[in-house]
Amino acid sequence: MVDCWWLVAVATKNLEGGKLNAERCKQKKKYYMKLIIHGGFFSESSQSLETKTAKQNALKSIAEKSFDFLKTHSAEETVVFAVALLEDDELFNAGKGSQIQSDGKIRMSASLMNGYTQKFSGVINIQAVKNPIEVAKVLMKEDDRVLGGEGAKKYASAAGFEDYSPEIPQRRKEYEEKIANGGKGTVGCVAIDANGHLAAATSTGGKGFEIPGRISDSATVAGNFANAFCAVSCTGVGEDIVSNATAAKIVTRVTDGMNLKTAFDKTFAELKEINGFAGAIAIDKNGNLYHQDSYPTMVFATYDGVDFEIFD
Repeated sequence: MVDCWWLVAVATKNLEGGKLNAERCKQKKKYYMKLIIHGGFFSESSQSLETKTAKQNALKSIAEKSFDFLKTHSAEETVVFAVALLEDDELFNAGKGSQIQSDGKIRMSASLMNGYTQKFSGVINIQAVKNPIEVAKVLMKEDDRVLGGEGAKKYASAAGFEDYSPEIPQRRKEYEEKIANGGKGTVGCVAIDANGHLAAATSTGGKGFEIPGRISDSATVAGNFANAFCAVSCTGVGEDIVSNATAAKIVTRVTDGMNLKTAFDKTFAELKEINGFAGAIAIDKNGNLYHQDSYPTMVFATYDGVDFEIFD
């Protein structure tokens, strides 16, 4: 990547070379790496001050680690890295700490989309793996890139993913006491890398106590979508997000010329018409960040290498 301020200095010593490099400067654009992550809604579990502080600290740590990773990796690699860290943290409903369905089993879904290549991959209702997003990553190389249920698990096992139980005592207690919490838990990450490429990744442990076989938004373009103009990851009630086609609408509107805020405002106004429960995070091709929720409070963190913004 050409560093234009340096070329101005060179031009004073080499006019002809300076002219050439100045032309290159006009053709090159410097991108500033940024990322935004979310961990579902605060109301998804305990709403104590202790839990709030723990989630704030966890999101800040994961955002920082993920940005360091982004410095030497692509946007696609980084969103997988970040979401895997979120899956490993039992504070969030994805991977370890996923919700238990009505038949007593845990089924998880995750997806990955590369805005530059326009490829989407995902797993739906996969069982007994530690990081569903990592399985989605491996699927990127396949012709059949979205797998569900038993087929997803067989593929993961063949690809070397070991059996892993993501259940934690808190989820078992909630299940045994039949305490449904509203189903608002998902994690996600959107990033723009040094080349200006965008990517989005989303993972969920489900809403809890759902009918086995239910498919939510997380492994669909309604909940996770990206192209060269914008990338979006959603959280909330999957049925509402699918009905609203939230991520796909926002990305399409930005692609068609809307700014990020206007695209969010219009999409969330339409979500309100169905009393939809959702939150979304996004980055556009110019590095603009945006986030919005239809009800309080989506937990999120943004980081650009200098400044943090964390939900309050």
